[in-house]
Amino acid sequence: EVQLQASGGGLVQAGGYLRLSCAASGFTFDDYAIGWFHQAPGKEREGVSCISSSDGSTYYAGSVKGRFTISSDNAKNTVYLQMNSLKPEDTADYLCAAATYPNCTVVQGTLQNYDYWGQGTLVTVSS
Repeated sequence: EVQLQASGGGLVQAGGYLRLSCAASGFTFDDYAIGWFHQAPGKEREGVSCISSSDGSTYYAGSVKGRFTISSDNAKNTVYLQMNSLKPEDTADYLCAAATYPNCTVVQGTLQNYDYWGQGTLVTVSS
């Protein structure tokens, strides 16, 4: 059974940082692209970042480029999202998902390209 579990959310002041983790199990990690998404209250879910261990491809949404960094630890089947210079508009529920096509240049942050979803972790950035 494919499982994805996001963790690491919390309350932080604007300008601060958090590191989110996405622990994956039930599938061969290298065969998938792992993406991060966020969903603010009353808004649509949006793609934030993606990483593929098989080809090293990554993707970042324009709003987070230069502030967020995605990385993976294949030995731990875990993907991390380092979020720096956080802004109040980053406040959202953050979820991770897996795409069976392991190329982030292709799947990017498009929801329909992802096949498995985990529960979210809430990030709140105060002004």
